[in-house]
Amino acid sequence: MINTQLVRLGLPAILLALLSLPAAAQEFRVQCPTSTITHPSSLHNNNSEPAYTAPTTLALNSSGFLAPTRNVNGAIKCQQIGGGDGYATMGDGTQTYMFSFGPLSGIVDIANGKPGTQFPNLFNTPFTGVLAPGDPDTTITNGGTFTYNGAIGQVPDSDNGSIIDGHVDPRQAMDVGVMNGNIPAPMMAIDEDDEFFLTLTNVGMIMRPDLFEQHTVHFHGYPNASAFYDGVPDASVAINIGASFTYYYLAPDAGTYFWHCHITPPEHLQMGMVGQIYVRPRQNRVAANASLFAALQAQQVDLRTACNSASDILCSNPLPPTNTVKRDPNLNPAAATAVATSAPPLKYAVNYAYNDGDGSTAYDVEYPIQIHGFDPNFHFVGMTFNPEGFVDMKDKYFLLNGRSYPDTVTAGPLQTQSADGVNHFSQPLPTIINIPVGKKALLRISDLDVTEYQTLASLGIPMQVIGYNAKLLRDQAGVNLYYNTNSITLAGGESLDVILDATDTTKYPVNSVFYLYTPNLDHLSNDAENFGGLMTEVHIVSAI
Repeated sequence: MINTQLVRLGLPAILLALLSLPAAAQEFRVQCPTSTITHPSSLHNNNSEPAYTAPTTLALNSSGFLAPTRNVNGAIKCQQIGGGDGYATMGDGTQTYMFSFGPLSGIVDIANGKPGTQFPNLFNTPFTGVLAPGDPDTTITNGGTFTYNGAIGQVPDSDNGSIIDGHVDPRQAMDVGVMNGNIPAPMMAIDEDDEFFLTLTNVGMIMRPDLFEQHTVHFHGYPNASAFYDGVPDASVAINIGASFTYYYLAPDAGTYFWHCHITPPEHLQMGMVGQIYVRPRQNRVAANASLFAALQAQQVDLRTACNSASDILCSNPLPPTNTVKRDPNLNPAAATAVATSAPPLKYAVNYAYNDGDGSTAYDVEYPIQIHGFDPNFHFVGMTFNPEGFVDMKDKYFLLNGRSYPDTVTAGPLQTQSADGVNHFSQPLPTIINIPVGKKALLRISDLDVTEYQTLASLGIPMQVIGYNAKLLRDQAGVNLYYNTNSITLAGGESLDVILDATDTTKYPVNSVFYLYTPNLDHLSNDAENFGGLMTEVHIVSAI
């Protein structure tokens, strides 16, 4: 950890101190173990997702802990993010200041619209080159090749036999992390049964050196979250400037969640410290041609997800009526592993949004969509002085994955030049929805707006809502409560899982275009401009 006395000196002094002192004396830390009690490397390769065949068998070990003896499910996943500030470009060209999170691992994947979550073998790989402010944007723009997805700054520890033990060179972390805010914040994706180690490094806010803002990570909607790792500073810890903290989670039930900073939430959420996380179901890892119903039956033996619908009204995955649906027979085990570990949009065979047991949440491609809004006056004041006008907060930029139309359909990451004079990939995630002809798309929609309810309507392709707030829409008798609609409305802090079914090729031929937009006309704007806001396009394409 950084010496706490540095925090009192202000951010400029921290930067000078970090650059002048030896790396061994001042350092950030990351954590990504290769083996744990829950996932012992002696029983399982934690750098891959195993096929799901049965619940993990546990027994007391010599230390008195329940430990796996066979059928180890899940893996270990790790990610590092930086808390600081940055700029994003709105649909009318205005550069807007943000309090924001940026990627400090998986930076190439995030620039390509994928989650930055990595297995230990990738996360713990040191970078052998020289990182520059704005990487990977700086390197890619200059025509170079940049593929590094490990933890930024992780280097061998010379004080500990030059092994990789979470020791970080602060110069690299600051070079990449400063002014590198993203909207949405770095995306995360894990699988059920994973252990997730998430390191938050507070690099400070260069534009506001008068602020000594702490930051946290709160996973909104996570069931049975440990208070210590819940990010609420009253019951947890907050991370000071120049320090790192690693959160630990055992992946909960499958579904669409989101995360945000819980320090002065109305301010930090409005300023942009919000991101997406989703959990893939075990059902994705069921072997080809195996019964989905039998696989869900087997999960009832797992104490973490056991579901006795006769006595537990909060049961999250009741069994459906008996059926004979099987995992896609064209999907071989090797492809199943690729599916479980790939990032959106998935380019393989059928996957599932939930452990449904009947195949009813099947989809071919998936797109996370974060709804948000910015008040430009609040952001301008946030860049200059406090306090902001909380009572008068009124969003005028309305964002899908950090972009207003027409930027929502611009492929690839959007660049913004920050106050450091360097271009940063501030808005990495496009919102254009490409559905292969005859296929289905899963939209993971979350609303993190502070001031407004938001509505999205689909023209031409009905939306089938299958999940709400990371819960499968199913009653305790196992009857699906999915419904079809042409519009959905969410408040801040809610999520929906929606399937767009384009399997009827007569209605949805290749090269046809549809629209996903808000019928709230005042939300179809970029501040004073009359066009933009919450709208994107759905394209039926021949292939992805």
